[in-house]
Amino acid sequence: MICQECNERPATLHFTNFSNGEKTELHLCERCAQEQGEMFLMNQGAGFSINHFLQGLLNMDSPFQAKTKDPFQQQEEVLQCENCSMTFPQFLKVGRFGCSHCYDTFREYLIPVTRRLHSGNTTHHGKIPKRVGGTIQLQRNIATLKHTLSDLIAKEEFEKAVDVRDEIRALEKQLAEERRGGE
Repeated sequence: MICQECNERPATLHFTNFSNGEKTELHLCERCAQEQGEMFLMNQGAGFSINHFLQGLLNMDSPFQAKTKDPFQQQEEVLQCENCSMTFPQFLKVGRFGCSHCYDTFREYLIPVTRRLHSGNTTHHGKIPKRVGGTIQLQRNIATLKHTLSDLIAKEEFEKAVDVRDEIRALEKQLAEERRGGE
């Protein structure tokens, strides 16, 4: 594939952007990507690596801004995993966690990244096989409605809560019928 910018060199970097439900693809050679200042090519021309990619995603500041330290500011305590002793800056440098406990330790830093990667979503829904898709979708709808019901009850909006409760019961009845039919 040829670079879409210069139409001369082979495209080595492929960017896909999902925005408002529309998919946009951009295929660039390394030189054109550097000239356009793509966030993935940091360190003034150093080669692209997955670590740079993760650093760009996890760093909420612009990657091209120089960070300056205030000598009068107190040093912040660095968050560290209790199990493997990995710090978040170490994760940014290495590009992978040291253990499964790191996900819980650094959760607050990962949620914004997940939202950026998944267009605002923090849960992965994936594809559902057609033969079991109906029941899974019903289960998801019921779970969502139960969450809505608890919110309505907390807000003391009981009239709306009754409607949601009735909808949950109807979906649960439909789910039971589908399960009975599948046996």
